[in-house]
Amino acid sequence: MEHYYDLIIIGAGPSGINCGIEASKKGLKYCILEQGVLVNSLFNFPTNMTFFSTSVKLEIGDIPFISHTEKPTRKEALEYYRRITETYNLNIHYNTRVNEMIAAKSETYIIHTSRDSYHSSNVVVATGFYGKPRMLNVPGEDLSKVKHYYDEAHPYIGRNILVVGAANSACDVALETWQKGANVTMLVRGSELNERVKYWILPNIQNRIEEGSIPCYYNSKLVKISEREVILDTPEGQVTLPNDYVLAMTGYTPDYELLHKLKVSIGEDEYMTPIYNEETLESSLPNVYLSGVVNGGLKTNRFFIENTREQAKSIVSRITSMQQANINSTM
Repeated sequence: MEHYYDLIIIGAGPSGINCGIEASKKGLKYCILEQGVLVNSLFNFPTNMTFFSTSVKLEIGDIPFISHTEKPTRKEALEYYRRITETYNLNIHYNTRVNEMIAAKSETYIIHTSRDSYHSSNVVVATGFYGKPRMLNVPGEDLSKVKHYYDEAHPYIGRNILVVGAANSACDVALETWQKGANVTMLVRGSELNERVKYWILPNIQNRIEEGSIPCYYNSKLVKISEREVILDTPEGQVTLPNDYVLAMTGYTPDYELLHKLKVSIGEDEYMTPIYNEETLESSLPNVYLSGVVNGGLKTNRFFIENTREQAKSIVSRITSMQQANINSTM
């Protein structure tokens, strides 16, 4: 089946939802394509996670975000964005993976997906950066015991856990699983923990490491993962540890595979930043826009929900202005 729209939005995270809201307000015929579930990235956050941002800074669509405390939980955020999609009756096609985008002669794009084909003269890519984990690229990474997304501590009680990483997620996971009774070891590639670890987390994890409650191997890397062991390469030589689970909290990247399929150009800088006009948010392709944290490339601490919320209005206003200009030119 083929569908025709004024605007196709790829990604039903906060940025994509926001674009859908603005498109609805302007009377555009639009559709949001989501390969997973609503706010898929937030859904994959740890079950008991609390946001660093306040609820006010996460608000979109002129709908208040009321939480029990100043900083909302994952559960509250999921309910908030669900309520928004219901309020605006957003047109979202779930479990729809984009496979290809072709520029047609009539100044439109044809997007082929896992379900149907979609035609539109305007496209917004709002795919975030949480969809693709940074892989360890070591033998055994394909074992089911290796987790790139953390859920909750309960499954790891009494088990031997290796937490890989040095940033917020790794420190949070190491502390939470240790507090629930897991035997936790950390593996850090550099000589210290990331300096941007939350100020209320850093002293806690440092103290646990210094007292020996959570052993930590610095300047080390993972060499091999097997069903019952892991092998580490450390400054003192190779170390073999008993292991039940590897929690690889090594960060995430934009979906570059999808960006290449869409033929969006990527810069040659160290952060592999997608090329776009910072004023209009138009990518290297005409009438194809980038919205949200995907604009930061690998520099994942550059953009957040709170500093990209106005992008949707800017993009949709530009689209409607161009539509009106085309209508006037034919009169």
